[in-house]
Amino acid sequence: FYSGDSEERVHRKDRMKFKPTVSSDRSKSRKAHFSAPSHVKRKIMSATLSKELQEKYNVRTMPIRKDDEVMVMRGNQKNREGKVIQVYRKKYVIHIERITREKANQAPVNIGIHPSNVQITKLKLDKDRKVILERKDRSGSSEVTDTEVNMAGVD
Repeated sequence: FYSGDSEERVHRKDRMKFKPTVSSDRSKSRKAHFSAPSHVKRKIMSATLSKELQEKYNVRTMPIRKDDEVMVMRGNQKNREGKVIQVYRKKYVIHIERITREKANQAPVNIGIHPSNVQITKLKLDKDRKVILERKDRSGSSEVTDTEVNMAGVD
């Protein structure tokens, strides 16, 4: 903080860091974020579940994956829905079907949207995802049935 009576900056060290081994340096944080390994990026690229899915599975967020159906909640594409056609971990964005723009030569190009700006409206369920949902389930009561997993592929 800046003390008004003297013309010098005073640094305060009142609070202990949560993890002394992790730097709070901005440039180091950015470097760690953008050069993170793929398995860490997967976790960062999570999206909230819709209210219905939250009540059904007692889980608030899930890492996004191809074939999930999402609704854009923020930005120029707000309120548009579609299926995730690509999860682009290198750029931290997802591509959604029908959310495109035209290049100068009229070729369509997908618009990248950050997963934090979307909400998952329908999950693509498979065995691995079922295990994740059961592990993350806060109440410990609801179980994802095999019929739900089998029916998830039928569309």
